[in-house]
Formats: sequence, C-alpha cells, structure tokens
Amino acid sequence: MSIKKKLVQNGLASAVQKIIKVCEQLLLVPFFISAWGAAYYGEWLTLTIIPTIIGFSDLGFGTAACNSFVLKYASDDKQGASNISKSGFLSIHLIVIAGILISALVMLVLDYFHIFDKLLVHRDDAILAVSFLMLARLFGFYTPLNEAYFRSARKVALSINLGSIHSGLNVAVGLIVLLCKGGIVLYSFTNLIIAIVFSLYYAIIARKMLPIEKKYKGQILKSDIKSIFHNGIGFLLSPVWQAIFFQGTTFVVRIVLGSVAVTIFNTVRTLTRAMNQVNSMVIASVLPELQYEIGAGNLKQARKIFRFGLSVIVIIALVGMAFLFVCGPWVYELWTSKALNPPAMMWNVFIVGILFNGIWWMSSDVLIASNKPYDFTIAGLIVSVFAVVSSYFLSKQIGITGAAFGSLLLDAILFLYVLPKSCRIIEQPINNLIGDSIRDYRGYLEDFVGRKVNKN
Repeated sequence: MSIKKKLVQNGLASAVQKIIKVCEQLLLVPFFISAWGAAYYGEWLTLTIIPTIIGFSDLGFGTAACNSFVLKYASDDKQGASNISKSGFLSIHLIVIAGILISALVMLVLDYFHIFDKLLVHRDDAILAVSFLMLARLFGFYTPLNEAYFRSARKVALSINLGSIHSGLNVAVGLIVLLCKGGIVLYSFTNLIIAIVFSLYYAIIARKMLPIEKKYKGQILKSDIKSIFHNGIGFLLSPVWQAIFFQGTTFVVRIVLGSVAVTIFNTVRTLTRAMNQVNSMVIASVLPELQYEIGAGNLKQARKIFRFGLSVIVIIALVGMAFLFVCGPWVYELWTSKALNPPAMMWNVFIVGILFNGIWWMSSDVLIASNKPYDFTIAGLIVSVFAVVSSYFLSKQIGITGAAFGSLLLDAILFLYVLPKSCRIIEQPINNLIGDSIRDYRGYLEDFVGRKVNKN
C-alpha cells in the first residue's frame, strides 16, 4: 500500500478516535450528574486527579521503548528490535511495580491524614475506586511498546481503531453503569476490567501481526534498559514544561490582573487553540510513517512525508486564523453569553500564535520520531520559564494583552528553534522548504490527472 493511502487511513482512524475521545470526555457528564448529583460528581473528579498524575509517567518510558523498537526494526536490525522488546517489557514491569508501590504509599498517606474522611464519598468507596483506576492506568503502560509492533508492521490504522474500540467500550459500559445508578466503585471496577482485557487482546494481536520473537530471540541488555530510562526521562519533561507554561501564565495573570482576567485569558486561549485538535489528528497520521522512513534511512521519503504534514498544518492554521479573525469574536460572545469582553489586540496576538504553534508542533515530531527528546524538551523547559517571566512583566506594563504576547513569545521562539533543527535531521534545506512543498503538490496533481485520463 502506498504512503498516501496509509496516511489517509491513519487520518480517518484518528478522526474517529478523536470523536470517541470527545464523547468519552463530554457525553457522560450529564449522566454522571443525573446518577450521582453535581456535588458527588465533583468529588469524583477530584479523586481522579491521583490516577491521572500516576498515568503521566507512561508518557516518557513507553514512548522511548516504542521509538527504539521501531527505529531498529525499520533499519533492518531485527535482533536489536527483539532485544528492545525484551528489555523494554522488563523496564515497564519495573515501572509498573514502582507505580503500584508509589500508589499504595500515596493512598496510605492520604488515609493517614484522613483526606478520604472529608469527602462526600464514603471512605472505603473512595479508596477502592481510586485503587481500581490506578491499576487501570498501570495496565495501560504496556500499550506504547505493543503499539511499536503495529507501527513496524505498517498497520497504524488498525492500532488506532483498536484504541477507539477501547474508548468506545469505556463510554458504553460507563453509560450502562450510570443508567443503572451504579456507584463509583462499580464504575471504576468496570474501567479496570476493560483495561485488562484490552491490554491482553492488544498484545496478542500485536504479536500475531509481527511475530519477530519466533525468529529472533530477544535478550535483556543493560545498555537498552539504560537508553530507555534515559530517553524516558527526556520525554517526561514534555508534560513538565507544558504544565509550567500553561499553569504558570494562568498564575501570573491571576496575581497581576485578578480572577476575571484569568477567565478572559484562558477562555480566549482555549478557543484559539481549538485548531490543535485538528492538528493532533494530522500529526497522529503522519508521525508513525515518518518514524519508519527515518529508521529505514529513507530520508527522501521522510522529507516528503514531513513536507506533506507541515503543509497540511499550515493550511489548517491559515484557515483557522481567517475564521477566528472574522467570526471569532461572534463565536466567543455566543460561547460566553457576552459576559466577557477581551481586548481586540489580545485576540489578534493569540490568532497570530496559531501559525507558529502548528509549525513547531509538527516539526517537533521529527525529534520525537528520531528518539531525541532532550533536543526538544530542554528547549521547551527553558522557553516556558522565559515566557512565564515575560508574561509577568508584560502584564504589568500593558495588561492582559501583555500576557498574550508572553504566550506568543513561546510559540515564536520554539518555531525558530525546532523547525531548523528538525530540517537538519532529515537533511531538508530550510530555504527550499516552500519550493519543495509546491513541487510535491504539483506531483500529486499530475498523478491525479494522469489516473483520471487513464480511466477514461
């Protein structure tokens, strides 16, 4: 199957997954409130913070193991890929065990200080529910390395579709539990059962599709484990710097300008970053194929995939910017019932940031695909601190628009840093980027016209 068809398949699967994820986040809310009441549901949301934080640690180590496997397999180092699989699963076993111990310690500390006794939820129910959710998150730690098998077999769409089924089951079963007036213990227990069944099924499908271990017996190597942990910490810095940036700028606006300014700032930022949802679908479609070609050393094809993804992101950004510039204020008034009135300059500053944000986000995927997290996350960490500090001083000088300029600084600096660095990795001359992209689309058009002529 051609790369173009794979990208289309991945894109469609990502779109379906995004819709189901939105349903998972939004559809059940009225049923939660109806079954449990607003106050009880609020307590539930508070309790889910604990397993969510535990789950963040998977963002690093699972990604590092997955990337190492795909890059070795694509470079025809099948034995190395098998070794990574063996070492990777041992590493994840250790992380899961550590996660269980940390989770148990957290629960004991919270219970010791009688935190659970202060909730509307019964103490025993709260402890059981949170324990089930944490176990469900820990089972999910195995998914990224299993996903590497799908990427290496060039079956990314299947992997995404299986993930969508998992999310869909959570929605369907959760809905049944809520309609039957089930409590938080039953709800979290069904979540755990679905996580266990999905993890096992996903692993079985992955091994059947790419039975690499039948021919290449993997070995546990200390160097592989060290590499996974080293890169894993690098990937973990990504949610850290994003938390510094998003929470830091919110805090700055609050202490300098007050709570109403926080509401205006965050609502405008949320609306203008809605394009990120579309960008994430494009990136999810492009990243696996880009990574495989980089691993295979086929940089010509990698450059073409990168240019395609980047050009789509730019088109989405420009369309989104035009829409928000013309219709954004009306949409914002409708959304907030005219309760808020952001400055026009602040609005325009956030709109300009959309283009920079889309380009650096897509470009950072080259660094992620190459398993070079520190090249991106260290820069993100430094720039996020600089942006927060800048937001503070700019807010003091020009008000809420200054905080928006602080956010624009982050996007602009990362754009200037990440795009050239990514282009160097895949040997894409940055001064030829636009011209090469235009030639790509001319080729796509000529192929399309040629197929039409042949059919006729």
